[in-house]
Amino acid sequence: QRLLYGAEDVGFFKEITTAPGEASTDANKHNFKEFQGNLGMAECQYIIKHELDNLRAKDEAHVPGYPKMKLYPGKSVIRRMQSKGILVQVFPLHEKEELKRLSFSWFKKIKLSFQPLDDIRHYFGEGMALYFGFLEYFTLALIPMALIGIPYYLFDWEDYDKFTVFAGFNLVWCTVILELWKRLSASLAYGWGTLSRKKAFEEPRPGFHGVLGVNPVTGRAEPLYSNAKRQLRIYLVSVPFVLLCLYLSLYVMMIYFDMEGWALMIHDEEPTFWTGLLLFIPSIIYAVVIEIMNLIYRYAAEFLTGWENHRLESTFQNHLVLKVLVFNFFNCFASLFYIAFVMQDMVLLRQSLATLLITSQILNQIMEAFLPYWLQRRRNKKAHKRMIKTMEDKELPLSEQVKLEADMSTYLGTFDDYLELFLLFGYVSLFSCVYPLAAVLVVLNNVTEVYSDAFKMCKVFKRPFSEPAANIGVWQLAFEAMSVIAVVTNCALIGMSPQVKSYFPESETQLIMWVVGFEHFLLASKFILTFVIPDVPKHIQIKLSRLEFESLEALKKRHQKEPVYKRLTYRV
Repeated sequence: QRLLYGAEDVGFFKEITTAPGEASTDANKHNFKEFQGNLGMAECQYIIKHELDNLRAKDEAHVPGYPKMKLYPGKSVIRRMQSKGILVQVFPLHEKEELKRLSFSWFKKIKLSFQPLDDIRHYFGEGMALYFGFLEYFTLALIPMALIGIPYYLFDWEDYDKFTVFAGFNLVWCTVILELWKRLSASLAYGWGTLSRKKAFEEPRPGFHGVLGVNPVTGRAEPLYSNAKRQLRIYLVSVPFVLLCLYLSLYVMMIYFDMEGWALMIHDEEPTFWTGLLLFIPSIIYAVVIEIMNLIYRYAAEFLTGWENHRLESTFQNHLVLKVLVFNFFNCFASLFYIAFVMQDMVLLRQSLATLLITSQILNQIMEAFLPYWLQRRRNKKAHKRMIKTMEDKELPLSEQVKLEADMSTYLGTFDDYLELFLLFGYVSLFSCVYPLAAVLVVLNNVTEVYSDAFKMCKVFKRPFSEPAANIGVWQLAFEAMSVIAVVTNCALIGMSPQVKSYFPESETQLIMWVVGFEHFLLASKFILTFVIPDVPKHIQIKLSRLEFESLEALKKRHQKEPVYKRLTYRV
């Protein structure tokens, strides 16, 4: 009964016998198709998590049983108990039979087929299913780029002029795939009931703190915090910190170029096989340093964003994503832009891009494939020892399962996974015309990523709480921003090619004007294309309109059955 009230509170949409979809309420639960199996495991977990997060202290002076653990009005009870060590961790347990079936259809057998997104959604929730759906879609979308890139690499490696055609194809590709993904994600979200779900009035995030007051919209008691104080923290602390980190990244980049010049000087003095290998050492060291700096900055950005004390989880995520993307973009791509447009050394650009991409992928595979496999082996040994202790029981008792899963790693969300895809998309869309094998390497990386991520979710991590989602959120905007930068970058690379320069032998100004005009034309075409291709397929638009119409009709019928004085009250 509590779950039903919770489903009504968070606004779940379910398929019913009389209409394509309707908001879940306790009163109309008998109208839903196969209702007992319709409220999935992931949805139940989300409801429970929602209720736990909204437990806030009112008149209680301390945690019951712990008089020294003070509580303040409006403070999150769960967060307070966790910070003081009373509550160690909260996580849902894995369902063994469900997990076994999901693992078998997902990653146990290597096969050329689509992922079981509906099963992933049922077990882990819509947010996780959309991530794996996007990973799969991105991998398939890269195949045309890879197929075109292979012959370019094999036959025209030294002929830079012909890469202008590849750059042109790149411009169209990065726009079309993002627009088509919007349509695919809308189709998935409609089938899962999250596309038409009205987002409930967002409650304060668990980490939000302030003086207890009354929300002017809901009339409920909740913490209040001055927006002016938050803005001061952002502009006087967070922004200078980000700028300082960007300066440090620039300083490290200049050290990398000094190392590159030193290696080149040694090779020129004595060109041997070993000095030839030495040319790749600076790029490898720089790629490792970039990964370390990104990791350290990630934790610093999360701490700063939490310290800014944002009220809503969505606002918190937006500020965190903005901080991380700005630094990661500058840290990963600044050296490539410098080589391409300041040094204008295409051979060095090709070498640096290849080294950065390959090194980062090797490091990611170590962290995401080999390390999880090693952790799983260790956990299996612990499980075997506990099985021996539990005599001849066929399966672990519940208490032992809790202890076993408590030792598993905690999944921190899809943030880092989307960030990795964002950077890979940048390598392909920005500079793949110089290194056509970039798409091939990313396809190979993503194929292993699908299996390694699936393995980690089922075998290495604790089961995460689900998050309903209708799309990939702010990451869609991030990928689109990258595609706009890709248009400018590729147009500039085309303008730098000797083939294009030969058409303007006397006037460099005319060349610049032509490149800028062409770039504006492509940007205009890109934005027109975003309007021409609807974000939601036509048949789903019709279903959504029909749902809205039937909801209004049902509301009218309900009002007609009520006494006249009640209907007048509603109108007033």
